[in-house]
Amino acid sequence: MLRSLFSGISSLRSHQTMLDVTGNNIANVNTTGFKAGRTQFQDTLSQMIEAGGAPQAGNGGTNPAQVGLGVQVAGITNDYTPGAAQQTGRALDMMISGDGFFVVQLGGEQLYTRAGAFSLDGNGQLVTAEGAFVQGWTADVGGNVDLNGPLGNVTLPIASIMGAQATTTATFTGNLPADAEDGTVLERTIEVHDADGTARELKVTFTHSDADGWSYSADLDGATSTGSLSFGADGLLTGDPSFAIGGIDSVDLSQLTGFAGLTTVEATSQNGQAAGTLQSFSLNPDGTLIGSFSNGLKQTVAQLAVGNVANTAGMEKAGSSLLRTSVNSGEAQIGIAGTGGRGTLAGNSLEMSNVDLSQEFTNLIIAQRGFQAGSRIITTSDELLQELVNLKR
Repeated sequence: MLRSLFSGISSLRSHQTMLDVTGNNIANVNTTGFKAGRTQFQDTLSQMIEAGGAPQAGNGGTNPAQVGLGVQVAGITNDYTPGAAQQTGRALDMMISGDGFFVVQLGGEQLYTRAGAFSLDGNGQLVTAEGAFVQGWTADVGGNVDLNGPLGNVTLPIASIMGAQATTTATFTGNLPADAEDGTVLERTIEVHDADGTARELKVTFTHSDADGWSYSADLDGATSTGSLSFGADGLLTGDPSFAIGGIDSVDLSQLTGFAGLTTVEATSQNGQAAGTLQSFSLNPDGTLIGSFSNGLKQTVAQLAVGNVANTAGMEKAGSSLLRTSVNSGEAQIGIAGTGGRGTLAGNSLEMSNVDLSQEFTNLIIAQRGFQAGSRIITTSDELLQELVNLKR
């Protein structure tokens, strides 16, 4: 049988595969995080007609004569160049800028994906569209994340609570006017908290006397403290005027000044807080999810894990925009975004497909013409065989 007949058949098979890959790319042009496939061809074994000969005395060398036996698909590789960013304005939409994959778990298997269109299930767990659990580290009540702990399902229940914290320090800053009139009274208050989050009001009253300068009196639910403030000629405090009152270890007045003409004294800070529930969250580039709580404070609630492998082209597609490692991809290195060659994360956006339609339509034409050329080889070979059959007539 003619060798060209089988070469034509191999051409049809190979270009059909190319057509399948190209068609899949075009079909996934709007698939979040999709990576386009590329078909690579190579020739098959060649039949030796005449071996090469070495140069000898009186005769030159001869080249080998071989006839190729067709074409075959050498491999189908995926192009992992990042796709364009699509702004969605949705907090649960995330993308990786650079290398790496979101780590998810489905059916007990650890998988990887570039598609960051996540949502929350009924238990407040961060999941993909098909229900795979997004992996990372969930913070404790105090906002601490143990990055050395095992990976787990990232949980963001709306009922997440930021614990209350008792006030142990409070600070007053600003200026008390050295030229104030005798009997001038300045009253400043600040809200402080007990260990259970109960709010109380700390009131500090500053009184000026021409004879004694400035003095203070503090009141916190009946607990009192008094003292005097001494300013040097340079307007700076002398001594340490800090005091304790009603369970607060230190009310710091050391940053007050006593220059003339300025009245700017105010309560600036305290380290206590009331309890609060999670209202919303935002994503930092390192994968940290920062929750905004009903008490007006922000705190870390979780950290997403990002995985990377030595050979991304060696990963296997598992369907649903998921990937798994293979023997040729290398083991996944799990860590924090922005470290170890892993890309950073961005919120409120998704990574679009990296399919280039202009290139794919060109490949479609190439595959079509290659298929037609292969079919022409078969028809021409068939005509030759017909001529041989007709020799007997």
